[in-house]
Amino acid sequence: MARNQEKANGMFNKWTSSKQDAIRGTVSRSRPFHTHQVSDVNTADRWRSDVLREIGQKVMEIQNAGLGEHKLRDLNDEINKLIKEKWFWEKRIIELGGPNYIRSAPKIEDGDGGVVRPLGVD
Repeated sequence: MARNQEKANGMFNKWTSSKQDAIRGTVSRSRPFHTHQVSDVNTADRWRSDVLREIGQKVMEIQNAGLGEHKLRDLNDEINKLIKEKWFWEKRIIELGGPNYIRSAPKIEDGDGGVVRPLGVD
């Protein structure tokens, strides 16, 4: 018998839930692939909040002591990608004339005291 997580990730379950959303009229939009596809500050801020919510969920999940090493590494990779995506949304919000979240965010430091930045940016 499959575990609940495997059931939730199954193709049939995803199709069924999207079908139910369509019937209810609450079709969920996925985030745009590029931040430049958004031209409104409020929409960009909403997608940034969505990324922050996902980061929080993954951080809570990664704190589970019973996770295997492979799942732990996968979650860490996903969190790093989401942090990079958050940074792109913050840059886009600044371009659109919104608040500067980068300046007010606390800096993350590594063991040597240097500031950690997402890979591939600046």
